Amino acid sequence: MSFPLLTATAVLPAAGAIATAAVPAARRTAAKWVALLVSLGTLALAVAVLIRFDPGGDRYQLTESHAWIAEFGVRYELGVDGIAVALLALTALLVPFVILAGWHDADPLESGSRRWRPTQGYFALILALEAMVILSFEATDVFLFYILFEAMLIPLYFLIGGFGDRAHGAFRTAASEDEGERAAAAQRSYAAVKFLLYNLAGGLIMLAAVIGLYVVAGNFSLGEIAEARANGSLSIATSTERWLFLGFFFAFAVKAPLWPLHTWLPNAMGESTAPVAVLITAVVDKVGTFAMLRYCLQLFPEASKWATPVILVLAVIGIIYGALLAVGQRDIKRLIAYASISHFGFIIMGIFAMTSQGQSGATLYMVNHGLSTAVLMLIAGFLISRRGSRLIADYGGVQKVAPVLAGTFLIGGLATLSLPGLAPFVSEFLVLVGTFTRYPAIGVVATFGIVLAALYTLVLYQRTMTGPVKPEVAALPDLRARELLVVAPLVALLIFLGVYPKPVADIVAPAVRQTMSDVHKQDPRPEVEAAK
Repeated sequence: MSFPLLTATAVLPAAGAIATAAVPAARRTAAKWVALLVSLGTLALAVAVLIRFDPGGDRYQLTESHAWIAEFGVRYELGVDGIAVALLALTALLVPFVILAGWHDADPLESGSRRWRPTQGYFALILALEAMVILSFEATDVFLFYILFEAMLIPLYFLIGGFGDRAHGAFRTAASEDEGERAAAAQRSYAAVKFLLYNLAGGLIMLAAVIGLYVVAGNFSLGEIAEARANGSLSIATSTERWLFLGFFFAFAVKAPLWPLHTWLPNAMGESTAPVAVLITAVVDKVGTFAMLRYCLQLFPEASKWATPVILVLAVIGIIYGALLAVGQRDIKRLIAYASISHFGFIIMGIFAMTSQGQSGATLYMVNHGLSTAVLMLIAGFLISRRGSRLIADYGGVQKVAPVLAGTFLIGGLATLSLPGLAPFVSEFLVLVGTFTRYPAIGVVATFGIVLAALYTLVLYQRTMTGPVKPEVAALPDLRARELLVVAPLVALLIFLGVYPKPVADIVAPAVRQTMSDVHKQDPRPEVEAAK
């Protein structure tokens, strides 16, 4: 029996979460080191998965299958294709940087404060979330995936509501510090509850669809159901397939999030610490877009084609709407949140363009958006922790007192607007090309999102980093060694994948071709023949 590598990548952070939580309360630093070492071990296992994965081999590799709830046909089944491998690697890569960036986020507040932030719990929750996300990318049993899809809400709920951002510039005018703290706590609670209710609602609708799928298919195995659909041995009535598709898609659209189901994201990211905000938008939200590719298109190909026009319209609205609201934001973190909504519109548009360029671009976009958002949000977090405010108006002239911080912030911003030479450019270009070849009107409208991205990114940089130095930022320190250790590798990866995206593209391309085959789609033929 071969070593269960996929199980190990999830078991290690899960065990690490238990070990971190068990560290004695007085040994906070030890708990941090346990969490960091476990996350690095998980990254090593993810690298091993990358090495063993053969892009030219079987669709699902490193598979594991064991009986779980035999009476209902539920199995513990794991397997990864190229898309899952890329997202698994992204998750394992980002978590060590998230832990380093949040090294002091859960430390006790100043002496005499009535608030206590249990350090061990903070880092244990991060590792538990990592384990669930990784296993959701690996699951090939629909019921197992559903359990993980819902279970990851629990650690994230506590990370948002229990370990919120300490910088609350919006409450500076409160009559007392206690009043401001209570107002901030109320905002965190609201954001956490809103996040939970939205995602639970999506999950409940998905549960009904999961049960319906079992009724018509007789089991939960993704591979068996997809094979039966492909060879014609399983036929689902058109109306039934459409209802099942809508049940799955609704849950994934909430998680992604797709307009108009997006409203929980700005609250959740705004009230979280910067590292947790990175986990939300760079890791957890990718489960939604990944699931659209793996489950919606593979299990319900005809319904996916039926719903495509409406989904593309919603995606384009999300692109423009998110960008417009980002332009008008006064809060740095909410600006990044609305920018992410716009970017998720591009990802979903690429998936449902039903072209190889669009779906390859969408998958690359998932990876590259994770990297660019991590850079921008983590540096924004470092900046906010120094000044104690999230409001853009409270900054100015930072580049004169902290040039390294300002420079890396600029790189993160330029990556967000998909500047050529940085990783997101290739993925956004592929999404637009793939969309335009089949839906030219949609592709043209979506390009306005690029213009708006340049506007909100450059205005953010101008208002915070340039101009006269405000007295409140005159003494801000530049990036410290730990912060540079977080930022520098991610910036280097943004540049490397911007210049040479082939390593990731080669991994995802075969999986994209297989997905195109699932929905019986081929790329449109060029209308103009190439000159001979």
